[in-house]
Amino acid sequence: MTTALPIVLPDAGREAPVFVAFSGGLDSTVLLHALAAMREVRARGLRAIHVHHGLSDHADAWTSHCERMCESLGVPLHIARVVIDKRSKLGLEAAAREARHAALASEMDDGALLALAHHRDDQAETFLLRALRASGPDGLSAMRRLRPFANGWLWRPLLDVPRDTLRAYANDHALHFIDDPANDSLAHDRNYLRHKILPLLRERWPHADAALARSAALSAQAAALLADDDAQALAQARTDDPRVLAIDPLRALPAARRARALRRWIAERALPPLPAEGIAQIERDLATNASDTDFRFEWAGAELRRWRDLWRATTIPAPLPADWSDTWDGRMPLILPDGGTLELIGAPAFDTTLRVRLRQGGERIALPGRTHSHSLKHALQDAGLPPWSRECLPLLVDVDDSVLAAGDRLIAKDFDTWLRARDAGLRWTPSSD
Repeated sequence: MTTALPIVLPDAGREAPVFVAFSGGLDSTVLLHALAAMREVRARGLRAIHVHHGLSDHADAWTSHCERMCESLGVPLHIARVVIDKRSKLGLEAAAREARHAALASEMDDGALLALAHHRDDQAETFLLRALRASGPDGLSAMRRLRPFANGWLWRPLLDVPRDTLRAYANDHALHFIDDPANDSLAHDRNYLRHKILPLLRERWPHADAALARSAALSAQAAALLADDDAQALAQARTDDPRVLAIDPLRALPAARRARALRRWIAERALPPLPAEGIAQIERDLATNASDTDFRFEWAGAELRRWRDLWRATTIPAPLPADWSDTWDGRMPLILPDGGTLELIGAPAFDTTLRVRLRQGGERIALPGRTHSHSLKHALQDAGLPPWSRECLPLLVDVDDSVLAAGDRLIAKDFDTWLRARDAGLRWTPSSD
């Protein structure tokens, strides 16, 4: 009797093509063969993507094997060649995974399904790895059958299928596949679990894989319930800027709920996961209630900053050139060093060419309705401008370097008179990165 695979197409991406991440190994070979035999998949369009990492001496031979396999099935194949940063702080495995995901994402059509060949044994291994890292319900959920990915969906149709079933399918159909020697190396945690730990568990508990996969499914259900409450908590704290949260709505929550909401927000921002030390430092900062300080926590190229009652999470911006300046006549928007813009609205140009530069410290500004000039630093603080905005704030100055405007937040009185006489204004648009 021929082994059958219980593959059911999801409702998501119903009209879009199906892409298969095809390594040429047992799992992806079985998946590609099974999908190629499904008329409805063929009708939508079936394609394969092979990522050439260049990390193995066999990489070229594996690519040739994938080409022959796809040709025999009549499935178009795209070879994505990537370069892995072997010095990445993520480690070689994680760096290769990121490069692979980026390559796969770049090839997908809008709404398409990207089929991965993860199976029940993979799910059990992932659950154990997450448990050994002391993960909560979100981590113990392990791999999801269907989730958004790039401009489409990531689909794991074999997640309930044991590896032995895939091997039986390959034998039934006389499929040839790649056997990567790296899969036998015990240096990798997953391989150690696969070859050393799980066989022992199966000796005592034959259904260990199914039980662990079931625990992952139950964790996913619990995580989904918690996620609903996280979303409600975040909704109360959101501002017009997706990078910024109001603190007070979250301050009243239990610490565990606040941590979950923050981690969800960080994930939405596509930033690296916020580590436990970050949560601990944030909680200590909240406990001090020192609203006049600028709290900052940095991790993995990202940062979270607090100022007054706001949190802001972004990638760590590249330092701006302190000596940057440019002349500007107002005729066209001026591109700023951070990618933002400064525009003159409602007037064709200035009467004379002015200069735009960044803050250097010690500047003063004469505001409308005031008889004396004031420290620009204090005026910006009084205006409620957060420090992250002050750091990239463009100053419009005249030939004597007197400040005419600080972005569009503060306008000097003489320049304000000039703008009002022309029903004009400035518009500063900071970078959205």
